Amino acid sequence: MRNTPFHIVHLDSATIGPSVTLHRPVQAHEWVSYERTAPDEVVARLKGADIAVLNKVAITRAHLEALPDLKMIALSATGYDKIDIAACHDHGVTVSNIRDYAQDTVPEHTLAMILNLRRSISAYHASVKAGDWQASGQFCYFTYPMRDLKDSVLGVIGSGSIGRGVIKLAQAFGMTILQAGRKGDKTPPQGYIAFDEVLQKADIITLHCPLTDETKDYLARDEFRQMTQKPFIINVSRGGLVNEADVIDALDEGLIAGAALDVLTAEPPMDDHIIMQNLHRPNLLVTPHVAWASEEAMQALWDQLVGHIDHFIKGTPRNCL
Repeated sequence: MRNTPFHIVHLDSATIGPSVTLHRPVQAHEWVSYERTAPDEVVARLKGADIAVLNKVAITRAHLEALPDLKMIALSATGYDKIDIAACHDHGVTVSNIRDYAQDTVPEHTLAMILNLRRSISAYHASVKAGDWQASGQFCYFTYPMRDLKDSVLGVIGSGSIGRGVIKLAQAFGMTILQAGRKGDKTPPQGYIAFDEVLQKADIITLHCPLTDETKDYLARDEFRQMTQKPFIINVSRGGLVNEADVIDALDEGLIAGAALDVLTAEPPMDDHIIMQNLHRPNLLVTPHVAWASEEAMQALWDQLVGHIDHFIKGTPRNCL
């Protein structure tokens, strides 16, 4: 039985909001925290560590080969696309992720984005700020389109707790739900609609699935050309699910009515990123990967993460990938 405390290193503590109570594991441990960690700092900071806590810091096979003491990676996120899971298996490193903590906050953010685009809220706010209302000569004006959500068709890609949460809220608005099967599956399971049919029928399409080799560029030029209803595209999952250059082309060609993105392929993006170059568009809405970050959800995430560490130290790991 081990008598020495576990050495735990948190590599990117700045990814947890300041409102969170950062309590620590009850099991014996030593804790070292860094706000941010660059790729070339990973090995030095994890030397001798038993457990790494991280969100967006990448862990590669080369890192693991240089860190023989590492036994666990405690992810402060659900997505694990930054971690070489196969290499972790090969090196006997347990990886635990966070699950079912954002089933309220991400659906709420999704509906907020849908409502914003569907009712042109940001566009009208910008026009008021620019003086258009003051110069209109009447009590209202009709520069931007507004549509009700009731009786509109929502296509949902992804059937986890987040997708189900979005469906629940959308049904309260009276929307018709089409839950998409996997791309290329011509005979989706009962309750699901063929992927291509969802593209053709939906007024709004929202993505709630992980980024994998299979889902990269899940929506791109070919998919946009199938969207006969000119839908809004919502992505609050991972930037790589949607081809960003093709989104801008689809807006230019009128293939989609607008897009709302909480995630991008580069985070943070540089000024020359194609989405950042198009923020002037009234039908393009961008938020900085905060759909998950309500105060309630972040606290639930941290509580779950610390529980994973305690369970691992006790020999009963949870949420293992």
